[in-house]
Amino acid sequence: MWYKILIFTIICVLTYILKKLHDTGPNRVKFYFNFFLFYFLSSMLAAVIWPYFLLSPKNVRNAKIAVRLLKHITKLYDLKWHLRDGKILAEDRGAVIISNHQSSLDILGMFNIWEVVDKLAAIAKKELFYVWPFGLSAYLAGVVYIDRRNAKGAYKQLKITSEVMVKNKTKIWLFPEGTRNKDYTKLQPFKKGAFNIAVAAQVPIIPVVFSPYYFINKEKYIFNKGHVIIQCLEPVPTVGLTMEDVPDLIDRVHQKMSTAYQEISKEVFSSLPADYPVTLVG
Repeated sequence: MWYKILIFTIICVLTYILKKLHDTGPNRVKFYFNFFLFYFLSSMLAAVIWPYFLLSPKNVRNAKIAVRLLKHITKLYDLKWHLRDGKILAEDRGAVIISNHQSSLDILGMFNIWEVVDKLAAIAKKELFYVWPFGLSAYLAGVVYIDRRNAKGAYKQLKITSEVMVKNKTKIWLFPEGTRNKDYTKLQPFKKGAFNIAVAAQVPIIPVVFSPYYFINKEKYIFNKGHVIIQCLEPVPTVGLTMEDVPDLIDRVHQKMSTAYQEISKEVFSSLPADYPVTLVG
């Protein structure tokens, strides 16, 4: 008798969850489930694959193996990532890639263009390393962790990374806003770390702009299907620049990215149905 009640209860719960997952309006169940699914699948793959990375630890090419699998999570959300001018990212050279930062889903966007970039090392905050098994797997795949509370130590680690970047023609990816930007109307001010690295190594900066995640709103628990444009801008050279030029460099790059962000925002929003509940807050 009890097992029948249990089965009936499970069926009711699953039915409720499935119904919620198909809703397009504010939906707390769907919102948290979608993020949980991303973290869960990433962790499961990390738990299985990290021993293989021990054969060539901290090799950035290890990441490509995981990326080929993880990028398909996109299909579960019905998200579409449209890369423009990817040939800029594909060029074999050392460079500093910078992009705007809106959500942890930025990582999923990176996964979908990683193979175009080829040799890529992402920069992440130190705390992420302790989220095992993902943190360990990412470390063995070439992710560089920095302690943002220790500026001197972080700079030393990035200096070592920049030397490898030049020698091995590897690109490194940073988010100069420093934290997630929940205001989809504009970019936040840029911190100088990425620009210092580029100038010190005399490598170009490649700006990459993600269009607004209009389909996500944490305050209203909205997570719907969506379309994201990933626009690569022309590389900004740093040859001949010194640290004194960094403030002007930051202003120039911020302006270029802000202009591109506004343009692709208008394009994305104009393609949506007139009654689509566009959100400008992530």
